[in-house]
Amino acid sequence: MHFAVTETFNLNNIFKGAGVLIWPLLLCSAAMVFIVCERAYALRKAAIMPPDLVDAVINNRPLMGGKHTVLARIVDFAEQHKHDDAAVKAFARLELNRMERGIPYLDVIYAAAPLIGLTGTVTGLLQVFSQISPDTGLPDPVAFTKGVALALSATVIGLCIAIPALVGSGYLQRKIENYAAQLDVLLERILHHGR
Repeated sequence: MHFAVTETFNLNNIFKGAGVLIWPLLLCSAAMVFIVCERAYALRKAAIMPPDLVDAVINNRPLMGGKHTVLARIVDFAEQHKHDDAAVKAFARLELNRMERGIPYLDVIYAAAPLIGLTGTVTGLLQVFSQISPDTGLPDPVAFTKGVALALSATVIGLCIAIPALVGSGYLQRKIENYAAQLDVLLERILHHGR
């Protein structure tokens, strides 16, 4: 029980140490969590190219189900534009672009969050150093140490946001690249059947 109270107290101190910049850091954190979760859900295999739909395309069978998936939209577009391969390829690129929606913001977040945290640290350190006694030229050692530790908390929070944003962005980009490679192969098959 005592440990939980101390843990909460320290967490509150860390947030207080970040100062007013805790709000943009929390905004970055919320945006990062939303984008990673939303894109991870949107990029699941069942929403992009379900196995039964892939088999139907490969074996030139009629499509059953999966009408709201990326692959189904590409096949429908190809059927409507049977003799326009360039238009079908452009539509497939547009679908890939839609898959990347929101991911560039993760790049902004993992670049901006540490910088916001660093700004909080610098402003916190300025406050700490401004409290040096003009008479002695020395700070109160306890207050100085505590102030420096709290000032560094903004950088810690920024890094704790940036690292998951970087990992999430890399994971989602790799997933999209894999889908793009698979869609390229399937697109050739779709265009071949359309001729």
